[in-house]
Amino acid sequence: MDKRQFIKNSIAGAIALGATNKVNSAFTVTDLNSGIINTVPKIKRTLGKTGFNVFPVIYGGIISSRDGQAASNNYVAWALDRGVNYFDVAPSYGDAEEKLGLSLKPHRKDLFLACKTTIRTKKEAEKEFEESLRLLHTDYFDEFQLHSLTTPEDVDKAFDSNGVIEMIEKEKKRGRIRKVGFSAHSQTQALRAMSLYNFDTVMFPINWQMDMLAKWGSGVANDAKQRDMGVIAIKGLIHRKWLNDAERETYPKSWCKPIDVSNPEMGVAALKYTFKAGADVIIPPGDFRNFAFCVDHIEEIINEPLTQKEMTLLDNEFLAVKDYPFFNPQA
Repeated sequence: MDKRQFIKNSIAGAIALGATNKVNSAFTVTDLNSGIINTVPKIKRTLGKTGFNVFPVIYGGIISSRDGQAASNNYVAWALDRGVNYFDVAPSYGDAEEKLGLSLKPHRKDLFLACKTTIRTKKEAEKEFEESLRLLHTDYFDEFQLHSLTTPEDVDKAFDSNGVIEMIEKEKKRGRIRKVGFSAHSQTQALRAMSLYNFDTVMFPINWQMDMLAKWGSGVANDAKQRDMGVIAIKGLIHRKWLNDAERETYPKSWCKPIDVSNPEMGVAALKYTFKAGADVIIPPGDFRNFAFCVDHIEEIINEPLTQKEMTLLDNEFLAVKDYPFFNPQA
């Protein structure tokens, strides 16, 4: 069986995993015809000054949303079995907190759990924070993040008097927040936020297309590295923006069009670029197929250099998609 057919079988198994009531560890890492298991090594990387040693692929909580509790339990069990130990979620991810909270409840002490808020004011953020703790069955977060700092107003409000940063500082002193980070979709505002506070991590799109277009991504990573911050890369496996609603039906949990993981060469090349551009760890697009692909290929992605052949592949694909960026490269 060739590599492409192996990946197709792997994807089919990943989809089946969510619909069953029992985890079958062969679903996404096994050649379903031969039964030969491709063991994923339990690699760990240090996430900046957090000191956290984490598997290079983070479980994005949106994976657990919409598919039901049994599916979430299966997805999480599969991830834990392969060494994934950092889980990220947000109230804005539908029912993800509820589903992920139950899935992680027996394992809380053995993993890192991160949550976020899009609320910019202290009082409202406090209420949401308490609800997130309740839904996730925990009494602290290993990391808490300001979510989606995109506009100047987002940053202004977060750092204003009675802004959410005051709540974060209070909870940090109480021990209910251990590390502090933020996510952003504007390079300008990300750089500004880093100049205003001693963050532990930044979560930002670091993607081959966007970075080749305007160094949008590596600019944030470079500044973060100078501050010894951990760099959590999102959107590394994205191909381009959606062109129409019909396209989106294939990946209902993704805000942009992912690379088709039945083409492993393109996916691996794109993620090698993301790590080369400064990522410490990655969060794949929300579909379990993409998460499984990244976990299954992570050893190759982080241990083997981006080759000239792979760079040529990205260069050629860039010409086809450069007019369809999924964020404003001037932001």
